[in-house]
Amino acid sequence: MDLNLSPDELVFQQQIKDFTSNKVPQWLKDKVLSHKHLCKEDYQHYHSLLNEMGWLAQSWPVEYGGCAWTAVQKHLFEEQTAAAGCPRVVPFGVNMLGPVLLKFGDDAQKRHFLPRILDGSDWWCQGYSEPGAGSDLASLKTSAVKTGNHYIVNGQKTWTTFAQHADWIFCLVRTSTSGKAQQGISFLLIDMKSPGIEVRPIKLLDGTAEVNEIFFNNVEVPPENLIGQENMGWTYAKYLLTHERTGIAGVGFATHYLAELKHIAAKQVNNGKPLIEDPVFAARIAQVEIDLLAMKTTNLRVVASADKDAAPGPESSMLKIKGTVIRQEINDLLRRALGPDASPYIDHYFQDSNDAALPVPEYAMPLASHYFNELKISIYGGSNEIQRGIITKMIIGL
Repeated sequence: MDLNLSPDELVFQQQIKDFTSNKVPQWLKDKVLSHKHLCKEDYQHYHSLLNEMGWLAQSWPVEYGGCAWTAVQKHLFEEQTAAAGCPRVVPFGVNMLGPVLLKFGDDAQKRHFLPRILDGSDWWCQGYSEPGAGSDLASLKTSAVKTGNHYIVNGQKTWTTFAQHADWIFCLVRTSTSGKAQQGISFLLIDMKSPGIEVRPIKLLDGTAEVNEIFFNNVEVPPENLIGQENMGWTYAKYLLTHERTGIAGVGFATHYLAELKHIAAKQVNNGKPLIEDPVFAARIAQVEIDLLAMKTTNLRVVASADKDAAPGPESSMLKIKGTVIRQEINDLLRRALGPDASPYIDHYFQDSNDAALPVPEYAMPLASHYFNELKISIYGGSNEIQRGIITKMIIGL
């Protein structure tokens, strides 16, 4: 989708291109473009580069260190950085907790935590899901009991991304068992160095462990770490999730991976012709490209409404569903385009090999891992089935 950019927007677009060319190191872009796993230091390096530019907190007010970009600026940034091979911004601090603090936090919490999110002093993770509370999040059981000068937290969280690196966790906890389940939940900030916290990695199919279980055993949390009012955490959690779901759409990354798909399909040969000329395969590429163009328009509209100081509405559920379906379809087409070469090779096993030739094209090696890893995106942030229920209720009115 070509935007009719104003002169100022064209200047801004060129600034992003200059940033990705001159500021972001090539080794980092190569790592992203080849689907390699990034470590904490990789993400932190990119985080610091964006913070130096004043481009990290795109939706925050300027007075808190944000850049207050328009919807078009956000779109241009996402599109250009993804095309160049820049990493994603780890969202937990800047794009998830940050908006909650700005909307519901007190002045002391804003003064303390917001600058530390920007300068990278605090790495955050999200404590929502539990073994018995995934899509039905309101059934969570992790408890926080007010005793003297502390909340005492006991329970378990699971599927917690990057918990092994986190300094802090924002957590949904049960502070009351009276009334409806949603009415007894509070939003608590917990120092991961607190005694009584144990993090256990969950090993994934590709052998990595980016998600974890967290156990809380009589963890003491000071009451000043409560966001807003006690038992109002469900309201804050829903506000956060609308920001998360809009980000999961991943328009920029989908655009980049579609271009990669076309490039690979043009190189792969099927029945003596480039695969991209196969009418069935070409039709699937065309359909996903049409869907992506429609999603870009919706994404711009949703982000533009958020510019007016409103949280993304139930339209964020539409973006979440369509965005994840599109990304998974592109991943599936990439896998099919490579055929047997998309087998789940683990590339680092071959890095020290004396053989000159790799068993498959180098770009093919990480794609199986990427394919399996992104199967989860239709589940986290609220499964697509739950999002369809939200759309049915909030938009259609059924």
